[in-house]
Amino acid sequence: MLKSKYILFVVFLLSAVAVSAQKAERNYIRKGNRLFNDSIFVDAEVNYRKALEVNPKSTVSMYNLGNTLSQQQKFQDAMEQYVSASNIEKDKMKLAHIYHNMGVLLQAGKDYAKAVDAYKMSLRNNPTDDETRYNLALAQKMLKDQQQNQQNQDQNQDQNQDQNQDQNKDQQNQDQNQDQNKDQQKQDQNKDKQNDQKQDEKKDQQQPPKSEKQNNQMSKENAEQLLNSVMQDEKDVQDKVKKQQKVMQGGRLEKDW
Repeated sequence: MLKSKYILFVVFLLSAVAVSAQKAERNYIRKGNRLFNDSIFVDAEVNYRKALEVNPKSTVSMYNLGNTLSQQQKFQDAMEQYVSASNIEKDKMKLAHIYHNMGVLLQAGKDYAKAVDAYKMSLRNNPTDDETRYNLALAQKMLKDQQQNQQNQDQNQDQNQDQNQDQNKDQQNQDQNQDQNKDQQKQDQNKDKQNDQKQDEKKDQQQPPKSEKQNNQMSKENAEQLLNSVMQDEKDVQDKVKKQQKVMQGGRLEKDW
């Protein structure tokens, strides 16, 4: 009898604790909702987290906490709360809301492919939600535009790469032509220099040095002068001889030896 009473007391105590915990959870959630509606998101976050401390598996607290974090631009943290709630929640309507909000965050982050998947999951749980249907159509259009833009960028990038390769090839050809022209110019200069040297050597061989010609001319003039001088001297000698002969002849007339 005493044992049965003890068991009943424990069950009553546990029930009382559970009821108290549920009441505390509800109080935190309600307070958090009031703060959320008043746009006091930081305090609302505190109350939803307290509700999760009381009941870590409360999908309502997770969902509301995700909404509050989203309002504070904490998108990654909000997504984590939505994902956790989606893994536990079994109610289709609640799941539809969770996936809808996940799609909104993904669409805001321009992850349109995952946003489309999230909206589809929401519609599977609630096919009559027109707002989700509209968001899905919008996300699909934005995904198509994104893919088209990416395709255009890839094509432009390929074209730019081809143009750069052509430009590099043209530059290489220009450099090669310049090198060839430089080599040809150098060869032509060397050839011209060799030709000039050969012409100078040939000219030296064909034409005697001017100095030798001048020396020859000087020698001829000297010879003529020398000849004239000799002839003049000879004339003078002859004149002297004739004169002496006259004197000797005259002398012979005047004085007899």
